[in-house]
Amino acid sequence: ISFDLYQGETLGIVGESGCGKSTVAKLLMNLERATAGEVFYKGQDITKLSGRALKAVRRNIQMVFQDPYTSLNPRMTVGDIIGETYEIHPEVAPKGDRRRKVQELLDVVGLNPEYINRYPHQFSGGQRQRFGIARGLALNPEIIIC
Repeated sequence: ISFDLYQGETLGIVGESGCGKSTVAKLLMNLERATAGEVFYKGQDITKLSGRALKAVRRNIQMVFQDPYTSLNPRMTVGDIIGETYEIHPEVAPKGDRRRKVQELLDVVGLNPEYINRYPHQFSGGQRQRFGIARGLALNPEIIIC
């Protein structure tokens, strides 16, 4: 598979179940290692990155996972799940701003900001999916993979 994606563009990959759409998404995030080929982001082959360099790329490429039931930690509150992003990338939100930023994200995805202290099992699948979207938006990434 080969494609170019430029700022402001949307790309959809379609195909039968099992044809590799999710695998392509994971390769773009470097969550799975390619057995061959390359994945370029801003001229850099991200398949060769690790550590800080990979973290910097992932700051700009975020993923909303397909299954909202398995992608949210049931032992963490919604606020902690979304806010965890800021623990990994503290430059985006200083500690004192994190709660407010999480509440703003909940509002952006159409959920009550007061849900911040609740747990994933207290919500429907659609609401859980919106928590995943909020988490994906938290870093204001250049690319969102859904």
